[in-house]
Amino acid sequence: MKFCNECGSYMKKTKNGFQCRKCGNLIPANTRLSSKNVKKIEQPSSVYVVSDSEDEYVKVSQTCPKCGNKEAFRWFSRISGEHAGIRRERTTEHFKCTKCSHSWSKTS
Repeated sequence: MKFCNECGSYMKKTKNGFQCRKCGNLIPANTRLSSKNVKKIEQPSSVYVVSDSEDEYVKVSQTCPKCGNKEAFRWFSRISGEHAGIRRERTTEHFKCTKCSHSWSKTS
């Protein structure tokens, strides 16, 4: 993948080399590209993993489809969108088994 040195857009590979789709800049196929301008990303010294606190979710009576446990955590998410000029909203009910951590959802 190559990017144009003039405008920064993605360059398409052609039989003549790489050509910018936006400004038309051409890098001939026989030109050697250098990586002098590539920035090195510093690696973080440590990575912290934060897990979701299960205390924030409500425990409900719901049977796990995987292990058959009768208790699960529940939370909701809402999705809204528009298609063909019609606005729709959906609410999804998510569950996570308290025993095996299997997750499933129900859309309403």
